[in-house]
Amino acid sequence: MIIETKLLGEVEINESEIITFEQGLLGLPEYKNYILLSLDIDLPLALLQSTEVASIGFVIAFPYAFKKDFEFDLSEEDIQDLKIASVEDVITYAIVTLKESFKDSTINLLAPLVINTKTNTAKQIVLQDNSQYSLQFPLQLEIGSAI
Repeated sequence: MIIETKLLGEVEINESEIITFEQGLLGLPEYKNYILLSLDIDLPLALLQSTEVASIGFVIAFPYAFKKDFEFDLSEEDIQDLKIASVEDVITYAIVTLKESFKDSTINLLAPLVINTKTNTAKQIVLQDNSQYSLQFPLQLEIGSAI
């Protein structure tokens, strides 16, 4: 399947890799299907691209690459919604807001994206303890690549 993307033009994807956000993303509940695309092998960033609308795509990153001690608990409802059987099946990303310079860019640690890689189901979780993490945590690279 070929899709048009926000940042990469036309890209051929494998339909089996489409990730479904049953509730959509915050502010975009009507768009549920996305794909992860690599941006730059040297940066811990990826593109979360809607398979439905080319203009909807988000640069995302492993939050742990920027905040090593990032952690949160999933509710039983979230675990059931995502059909999580094992923690090894889960990967977490966060949406990045890119600015003119990388050092001024931020990552949203308050509403991470949790993906069950076994079922390709995902959910954006709004953390209840909003004093611990920020919507605009400054990017300060600590480790690795996003894909």
